[in-house]
This record gives sequence, C-alpha cells and structure tokens, in this order.
Amino acid sequence: MTQKISTEEMEEIRDAFQKVDLDSNGYICASELGELFREVGCHMPGYQIRELLQKLDRDKDSHINLDEFTAIFADLKDDHMAQGFRKALNKKEGIVAIGGTSEISSEGTQHSISEQERFAFANHISSSLEKDPDCQHVLPINPNNEALFTALADGIVLCKLINLSVPDTIDERTINKKKLTAFTTQENLNLALNSASAIGCQVVNIGAQDLKEGKPHLVLGLLWQIIKIGLFANIELSRNEAIAALLEEGESLEELMKLSPEELLLRWANFHLKKVGMSISNFSGDIKDSKAYFHLLEQIAPDGSKEDAPRVEIDMTGLYEKDLSQRADRMLEQADRLGCRQFLTPTDVVFGNAKLNMAFVATLFNKHPALTKPENQDWTVESETREEKTFRNWMNSLGVSPHVHHIYGDLQDAMVILQLYERIKVPVDWDNRVNRPPFKVIGGGHLKKIENCNYAVELGKAKAGFSLVGIGGQDLYDGNATLTLALVWQLMRRYTLNVLEDLGHGEVAGDDLIVSWVNKTLSEGGKSSSIKSFKDKSISTSLPVLDLIDAIQPESVNFDLVQKENLSDEDKLNNAKYAISMARKIGAKVYALPDDLVEVNPKMVMTIFACLMGRGMKRA
Repeated sequence: MTQKISTEEMEEIRDAFQKVDLDSNGYICASELGELFREVGCHMPGYQIRELLQKLDRDKDSHINLDEFTAIFADLKDDHMAQGFRKALNKKEGIVAIGGTSEISSEGTQHSISEQERFAFANHISSSLEKDPDCQHVLPINPNNEALFTALADGIVLCKLINLSVPDTIDERTINKKKLTAFTTQENLNLALNSASAIGCQVVNIGAQDLKEGKPHLVLGLLWQIIKIGLFANIELSRNEAIAALLEEGESLEELMKLSPEELLLRWANFHLKKVGMSISNFSGDIKDSKAYFHLLEQIAPDGSKEDAPRVEIDMTGLYEKDLSQRADRMLEQADRLGCRQFLTPTDVVFGNAKLNMAFVATLFNKHPALTKPENQDWTVESETREEKTFRNWMNSLGVSPHVHHIYGDLQDAMVILQLYERIKVPVDWDNRVNRPPFKVIGGGHLKKIENCNYAVELGKAKAGFSLVGIGGQDLYDGNATLTLALVWQLMRRYTLNVLEDLGHGEVAGDDLIVSWVNKTLSEGGKSSSIKSFKDKSISTSLPVLDLIDAIQPESVNFDLVQKENLSDEDKLNNAKYAISMARKIGAKVYALPDDLVEVNPKMVMTIFACLMGRGMKRA
C-alpha cells in the first residue's frame, strides 16, 4: 500500500536524490549507488549493487529516476532492500533523516540536518556581506548554532544574497529595512522568494512562513540554490571563452556547450590533474584524501607571469600527513593563500560532502581558472538571449529534472518539455509513448530522442491546442532556436493563464480579459493610466504597471521614487526595475525582466499583467 508523502517530505526526498545523483543528470546509476554505500562504510560487491538497482528500478531502464526514488519511501516501505538503501541514505553526511523512516508523524519528524552546510553558509554570508550596512544587525552569523535561520527571518539578507548571485535582480529601493513589522517582513520574504524563483530557484514548496520559522531543510535548500547560481554564473563558454581550452580531441564546441557547470568543473579539475597523472570522477569519494586538491592547487597557483598576480608557491609537505583531517587542514591552509578557503572545513573534505566540495572547486575555478583561450580559433560564442534566460529560469523554478543549463541541448530529448506539459495539466503517457534516458550514444539513441520530440509536438497540437505550424520533432532535436522557443513560449503562456482560470473558477483567460481587468482595476483605484494592448507604448514608462500595483495594494508604491515626465532611457529602466521588484514584493511571481517593460516586449508584458491580475484576484 502506498504511503502518502507530505510536501515537506517530498522536498527532503528531492534534496536527498540530488545528493546521491553526483553528476546531476536527473538519474541515479549503479556507480552512484556504489559510491553512496562506500561513503557510509558499507562496501557492497558489484553484483549486490546491480541486484539492488534492479529491485528499485521499476521501469527497467537501468537507473533510478525521482519517481522510483520516492517509491523507496512510500510503496517499498517494508521491503528489506529498500530499507537497507534508506539506512545508507540517512547515514550519508548532509542528508536529512527523511520522514517515513521514523515512527513519529511527519509533522514531528526529527531532521538530522547537515551542520556542515549550516556552518559553511553562515560563514559565506558573513564574509560576503560583512561591509553591507543593511546587514549589520545580524552579522557576523554564529555558524555553531541556529543563528543562521534567525538572521534570514526578516528577508533582508536573503534579498542581498540574491543580488550577490545575480546582480540587479532586486531593486534595493523596494527592500524594507527599518522598523520592520510582521507585514513589512512578509513583504521582504515575498520579494526574496519571487526573485529567487525568477533567477531559476525551485521554491514551489517554500512559503514566507517557512523562512520566518527558519525550517532548516527548506532554508538550507533555498540557500544552496541561490549560492550555486552565483558560483556557476561564469562557468559557461559564452561568459568565459577560455573554457574552450577544455575541448577534448574530436569534440565540437556545441558538445562542450552542452555540458552542465558540474561536468565542466570536473573536466577543468581533470585538465589540470592530468599534468601529474591523476584524475577524479566526483567531488565526494575521490577527494577525501586531499591528494587531488594539493595537486590541483599546485597547478592553478599564480606563477608570477601576470603583473596583477604575484607568484604563490604551494607548500606540498602537508601531502605526507598520515591523518586525513590534518592533511585536509594543511591543504586548506594552502587554499587560503589563494583566497579560496570558502565553504570547506577539514571534516567536509574527509567526509566527502559533495555539495560543499563542489562549491569549493567552483571558487577555485572562478578565482584561478589557469586556462588560456586556444589561439587561431575562428569561432564566436553567442551569449544567452534575454528570452532564453527567462524561459530557462521559469523551467528550473518549476523543478524540472534534469536542471536546464543550456536550453537547446537540455530540451533535445524532450523530457523537460513533457514535464512542462504535466505542469499545464496536459496528461503525458509516460508508460507507452516516452523513451527514458539514458540514451545510447551509438545504436539508435538519437532516434529515441526524436520519437520523444515528435510526441511533444503531437501533444501540443492534439491535446494542448497550440499553434505549432511548421514545427516538427526534428526541429526540437536539432535545437532550432526559433521553433523551440515558439513551443516553450506557448507552454509558459498557458501556465500563466491556467493560474487565472483557477482563480476565476474556470473562466477562460485571454489577452482581452486581462487588458479589460487591468483597466477596470486602474479606474476603480482612481488611477489615470490605462492600456490599449500589451504593445501600448505607455508601458515603456512602467507607469501603468506601478499604478496597477498601487491599485491592488494601496499606498505600496513610493511615487517619489518614480520618474513621471520627460523620461530618459535611464529613467525608464529605473522605473522598470522598481516596477518588477514591487510586483514581486506584493506577491506576484514575475519572471520578466526590466528591459521587457522598457522595450515593450508584448509576450513578457502579458505575463507581468497576468501575474498581477492573479495577485489582485486573490486579494479581492
């Protein structure tokens, strides 16, 4: 009999899944299972690992997806193999004891939260924001107790952290900073959560109340997402062309671009370790003895050839320390000389905390990549467009698996698109029509992907009623930008309108209905502005948006901060930044960017007004 999994438990299960899924491809394979058991001191022979995998792998595709992983805690509660797996999981450093393994009800389940992460994140925030005058009331944060959760409860530090990861996401004029009340604190937390969602964090099961109460597993999960986005921002080819030095023989630039930041970090570490005849395959078991780290530091340390980076000689004598903790400590002393000691303690190294070790390696990469862009290469890498970025962040905020890093490469097998159909209430026949990964590189794997893409287009036409003229499955597989974005836009549009239909008791929402509601609300709020359509030129000033926000939540907008006449381009952008952040602050989950308002991008303008309409209908 299937045991009901609570929302909170589901969040924990998802977090645990990500910690076992070392390469972040959305699936757990035999080697990752073996690594889990090795890490908790239980060395299982290969045949037992394969036996366990076969038992837990319901669809017989040789690996475990999130649904099968969840079943280990629900349907297979009494199965002895599943019990063994759960025990190993709950021993693994950094994984919470998931509800359902305890006799206590899920409401009272005791969580063995990773103190390592709490310690690391508290120190990271303290050092990153130490000079910010708005955070002095909570800094420095004591990493040895629950102070981290208290420090985040008013939303100010969270907002600042989001801007550290993705600058200019939040207009700081909208953060409530003084004499906070329960209401103004709630506004800050709304602003933080909706802004986190807009940069691609999954916040589906997190509410402002969870942050106020400091629920550890939810807070740590959100913090990691925000920090990781900042750490990974420059680990991509369009922002750092020197990454092309990591190209392997026979590999194309397109193939390199499809690698996730995690895969690129591993490739980067091995690029340098190769010079000393070493390699690693993960950031957990393979780095516990600190040997790889010592050699990596030696390879990337500045050699004095650049004026702004004096030579640093790495002291390798710590490599011969017999005690692993002492060796890790000596290694971190050397990392400190490179300004890179963040995130790790010797314990994190010795226990192989994959999350914190990955953060450490990302810091090393960001500060000392030690890569040179190959010469005589005739290519240019186009940066992600604003539209691509918005769509990617929207998809990731909904918790699709695998995480979308490169929109065309990661949609090539249609698995993410099919998950998005489910989010817009279009049923997907997973059992009979979908080919699941892993796909063979040779031997027909590409045909399986194309079949999925064909099914995705078929669903759009037959079940969702999308306009997909001239779009075929092959176009999605080939990564045709225009046609792929045309489908993704219709998915996002339907998702946005579904929210309104739910609030309006099934009334079909469309552009005309939204425009009519906007003008009616503006008029009833005593505002003089109005719009004719989502192409209305007055939208470029952001005044209709700000007026609408103020009509939905009276006196929320400080119009002294708004430029109203003879607007320069800079004035328009400042108004737009204020409008987007104010929309999020009153509770609207807006994904669009300020430039979308200034340029009056009708698609994104529609989503802004639709989200505000949803917020207004909830308040009505």
